[in-house]
Amino acid sequence: MNLESRQVTVKKSAKEVFEFLSNLGNFEQLMPENTQKFEVDGDSFLFALKGMPEIRLVLKSKTEYSNITLGAASSKLPFTLAGNINEVSENQSKVQLVFNGDFNPMMAMMVKKPLGKFIEVLAENIAKL
Repeated sequence: MNLESRQVTVKKSAKEVFEFLSNLGNFEQLMPENTQKFEVDGDSFLFALKGMPEIRLVLKSKTEYSNITLGAASSKLPFTLAGNINEVSENQSKVQLVFNGDFNPMMAMMVKKPLGKFIEVLAENIAKL
């Protein structure tokens, strides 16, 4: 299952956005209002939204100034969440979040709408940086 956020414009350079997203503690600022738990532990962070199970994301890879990819710490629900960064000018860049998960059809049907909303909220909050 693939989901993409809309591409948002950020009034920061690609380097600034990359460095912001590279600091996993900054993801707390991007989370939805209904976040009940957020903890950073080295190259991973754990979060829980109201009424949802806890999810741990691990930093999987980084390509300087253009991509940061996080992945599920658990192999039960394998997925990645990538932040693609494109520099528009010295003080502006565009960011798009791409979710890719390997779910069975029933699970995909259940999580598609809430996941889509979640990555849109993250993208909206990135645009506010």
